[in-house]
Amino acid sequence: MQYKLSPGDVFTIKQDANQIIKQEIDGATHEITNTLQGIMEFRVKGDNNTVYDIDVMFKDLNLKMTSSIQGELMNIRARDYEEDDAQSKIFNSLLDVPIQITLARTGDILEVSGGDSLVSKMANASGMKDDFSLNMMKKSLENDFGSEALSSSYEQLTYLYPIAPIEVGDSWNNEYTGKLQAQNTWTLNEITAESAKIDGKALVIMDIVEASSTMKLNGTQDSSVITDITTGFVKKMTVRGLAEGYTTMTQMGNIEIPTSIESTIIYELIEN
Repeated sequence: MQYKLSPGDVFTIKQDANQIIKQEIDGATHEITNTLQGIMEFRVKGDNNTVYDIDVMFKDLNLKMTSSIQGELMNIRARDYEEDDAQSKIFNSLLDVPIQITLARTGDILEVSGGDSLVSKMANASGMKDDFSLNMMKKSLENDFGSEALSSSYEQLTYLYPIAPIEVGDSWNNEYTGKLQAQNTWTLNEITAESAKIDGKALVIMDIVEASSTMKLNGTQDSSVITDITTGFVKKMTVRGLAEGYTTMTQMGNIEIPTSIESTIIYELIEN
């Protein structure tokens, strides 16, 4: 079980994600719902025996954030470019910009390049002129679109396979790091002429440090994956997770606020 790709192969993945964040203070609950719909293209550029060189780009990205207290906080459709909307311009600027990844045959992402240039392009699209504001914008965007952040995000989709040969019923372990750290146990449940079915269970740690808040959570994650038996690429993947812990905010004197995040992410291959 491994990736078997060829230069010129193109894989288009649709991503649908739903995340519910709950925070409680003195019996009162604040709930934030984040939804994301995205389309990513993976284009194989080279095969270097043990690794693949792949260009990855966002073809579309829609983001929506709502609060149970404040209502709609964000609603961005990156393809619907609006000249007078800074957020629209920022996210429109990331579309069709290739990021280069080096992918091991196990799916481990060994290197990502281009994320920092992408962050600079997005910050410049904001229209901000002074260096201080631009640098603050870059720091914020790096959390989600810098090379390290993108590597962790892509690995959730790609890092599936063991180093050694396996048979149906076998299990193996791997892990990835970043804002979401996961220790995964995978099991090969079924192989047919066209597909392989893999299930995964993981212990996860979320350690998210931002300018005004810190979130520390622990939890579990269950994955159900169907991959193409010929290429090894994902045909469909569903990831469900629940993590609990606390958030501290500097403006509230670093009081620990009980916090939970429940998420569902679905990746699906679109036929080109």
